[in-house]
Amino acid sequence: MPQRAMIFVDGNNWYHGLKEAGVVGQAEIHHGKVATKLLDGRTWLGTRYYIGKVEQYGNPQLYADQRRFVARLQAQDTRISVHYGRLERRPSRNDLANEMLAYFASLTVRIDPAVRRDLMAMAQRHRNVQTIVEKAVDVMLAVDLVTMAQRDDYDVAYILSADGDYTHAAQFAKDLGKRVFAVSAKHGAQLASVVHSFIRVDREWVASCYE
Repeated sequence: MPQRAMIFVDGNNWYHGLKEAGVVGQAEIHHGKVATKLLDGRTWLGTRYYIGKVEQYGNPQLYADQRRFVARLQAQDTRISVHYGRLERRPSRNDLANEMLAYFASLTVRIDPAVRRDLMAMAQRHRNVQTIVEKAVDVMLAVDLVTMAQRDDYDVAYILSADGDYTHAAQFAKDLGKRVFAVSAKHGAQLASVVHSFIRVDREWVASCYE
């Protein structure tokens, strides 16, 4: 009997890894084709795609873009499911703005007073910024990887991420007799140290996986 395979996608890590590798049109990647290319004859049970949910009251354009992406993703195959974490706004200090203020304060070269005033005002406005932090996604993926291994829901797991935070979950699944692979355009040394194989992808690898 062919081995049963489940794919777990850390959406944010997967996306940024591809982007850093120069892959374009990530939203048009067909994850059914990705599964076919990865599984090498194994039975594809499903792809679980984990992503932070954009709320409607936040950025309307980002909200609409994510809804289109998710609809497109789920339309590719009924075996693809989307699982949402949270996106939280967090205050963050802008070190560059503070460095600019310190630089202007120590500047001995005369510059136009109006220009100096405008630049200092810009730096002052951006000393504190809001950043968006993805929460719960990696925990959800790790828990599902482990609990599904315990229930014997799969024989082989593919983790589409290079995040070392999945190392212990991957090792636990291996200890239960599961084969575990990591797949990413990045190189994750910590995760690579425990999985059966770390599959590096690039633009050439992805080229055959578009819709």
